[in-house]
Amino acid sequence: MITFNDGAIVYRYDSEIVRLEPWGENAFRVRATKISTFPSENWALEVPAKTQPSLSMNDEGANIVNGRIKATITHGGKITIENHEGVVLLEEYSRNRRDPTNPRCSALEIEARQFRPILGTESFHVTMRLESLDENEKLFGMGQYQQPQLNLKGHDLELAHRNSQASVPFMLSSRGYGFLWNNPAIGRAVLGSNVMTFEANSTTVLDYWIIAGSTPEEIVQGYASATGKVPMMPEFGLGFWQCKLRYQTQEELLEVAREYRKRNLPIDLIVIDFFHWPLQGEWKFDPTYWPDPDAMVKELQDLKIELMVSVWPTVDKRSENYQEMLEGGHLIRVDRGIRTAMDFEGDTVHFDATNPETRKYVWEKCRENYFKKGIKVFWLDEAEPEYTAYDFENYRYHLGSNNTIGNIYPRDYARGFFEGMKEEMGHGNIVNLLRCAWAGSQKYGALVWSGDIASSWSSFRNQLAAGLNMGISGLPWWTTDIGGFHGGDPNDQGFRELFVRWFQWGTFCPVMRLHGDREPRQPIIYPGAPGGATCRSGAANEVWSYGEDVYEICKKYLLIREELRDYTRELMKEAHEKGSPVIRPLFYEFPQDKICWSKNEQYMYGSKYLCCPVMAAGLRTIDVYLPHLPDAQLWSSWEGGKTFNGGQHVQVNCPLETMPVFVKQG
Repeated sequence: MITFNDGAIVYRYDSEIVRLEPWGENAFRVRATKISTFPSENWALEVPAKTQPSLSMNDEGANIVNGRIKATITHGGKITIENHEGVVLLEEYSRNRRDPTNPRCSALEIEARQFRPILGTESFHVTMRLESLDENEKLFGMGQYQQPQLNLKGHDLELAHRNSQASVPFMLSSRGYGFLWNNPAIGRAVLGSNVMTFEANSTTVLDYWIIAGSTPEEIVQGYASATGKVPMMPEFGLGFWQCKLRYQTQEELLEVAREYRKRNLPIDLIVIDFFHWPLQGEWKFDPTYWPDPDAMVKELQDLKIELMVSVWPTVDKRSENYQEMLEGGHLIRVDRGIRTAMDFEGDTVHFDATNPETRKYVWEKCRENYFKKGIKVFWLDEAEPEYTAYDFENYRYHLGSNNTIGNIYPRDYARGFFEGMKEEMGHGNIVNLLRCAWAGSQKYGALVWSGDIASSWSSFRNQLAAGLNMGISGLPWWTTDIGGFHGGDPNDQGFRELFVRWFQWGTFCPVMRLHGDREPRQPIIYPGAPGGATCRSGAANEVWSYGEDVYEICKKYLLIREELRDYTRELMKEAHEKGSPVIRPLFYEFPQDKICWSKNEQYMYGSKYLCCPVMAAGLRTIDVYLPHLPDAQLWSSWEGGKTFNGGQHVQVNCPLETMPVFVKQG
């Protein structure tokens, strides 16, 4: 049975209810469930402005038109969505014998929307199947995965957070649509060439959002309007950030900051990483190693360097706050066994970031011990967020169940600090450095970094695809550990080359941040001492730690980043106002150039700079494709100023001290 309700199509058959409704301009939200009513959550979606859809009924079913997108649902329940030109964008994949005259009539009995009950609950394992309409379709986005392909067509993707993996299930299609799987369940997406499937391991509803657009820019900006936009990046986010694992003492950190200023090097921010606290769950400085934080912050402010501190969600059972948080219901729970989430440097359990009272509790601790001292930048390290999962049916956090919803945790983690800091500061230009994020995290000031990645050429290559796909997924603030995190000896000549190429590329990333756990590891300071002394630190990781030749190259690119400051500020303003990515695949700026849809190792820094990172050892010449430009425009090389017409391949020299960059002129 099909009815119209408040501008939406409602379909009922047996126990299933389907609702298809406008959700913003040129977009629909589609939901289906087999419980009595739809859940109230909008998840990633914000409530849209009303549009004026056109609804009609005929012998085949019902139609709804919302701007340049049209949806049809048949009396048999099959959904098809097309654009205003009649091009089919999405068609459900079903194979049954309900209509013998249908060309796809089949004895397979495969449903497009499958709800498998989970015994003892009202939840389901939900699978949605879509036709793969075009073997040449290209798909981008979906968050951050550690692999080198930009085009995800044919990929099998886990919908779950892991250290260095962020599931943000929005995909942009070369066929002219954007699709959000609006369900934070742990699950799976298979973007096959025969069938595309999306799965949620435990949920009560199938929920997705789709938008039609004539260009990638139009689609991505429409998606940003539906899920939220980033705040305006503060000024300190435009320059260079210095970090390592880890500065162990107050004096060590200050010596590094002083040295940057002594050398007249641009630097905006320095980071105090984890285990500066006495125990996990004590959000404050350990006085043994950080005896005077007020004086430290004051000196950094005088040096015009902001300070960021790492905040973990883990609470040690020995910590001063554990019992109070336990009694207050601020900790995640377990179904069975011992309540221990991690055993790194102590038996710990995560605080429950989905509980507003918990967010307030933790923020108050951080406000008192960090924020009031002048620290306004937080590194919210989720400490392996894949171990924490949300049980939809019971509305509680727990550990270790297979039937879980777990992808919202980092967003709520960032949300608590965003809410607390916004209340204190009175505005929203707030930065939360996060390991993971989900759709909509951007509106809470989420700056995602790509996690604890290897210091290798293959890992370096993966980060380019990760960063570009994150931008398409609606998270324009993104960064990576320059040089990689795991390993890398500053005295090794092979690693020095990798480090230089990574540093050059980092100059043209949304945020330029040097970090890593370098070899050889430092010995434990003060053996037998309590607190953070038990956590070893890596070798030196400053720009002067890699020899004089590397230092001169790094100095050159630090000055380039500073030269770009005004331009970068404009890109951040565009991200804030429109949701535009800062780094962009070529097709984003040049959608009419077919070659640009297949170029994986070049990208645009905004609309002006064509960046060509060098991503293999020993390369001193690379092939570059210069996209087509209007007749009045040319490409100019950053170094040398030689000009080129667009629409051609050129061989470019790339000595170690240079990463090829071209500037769009005219």
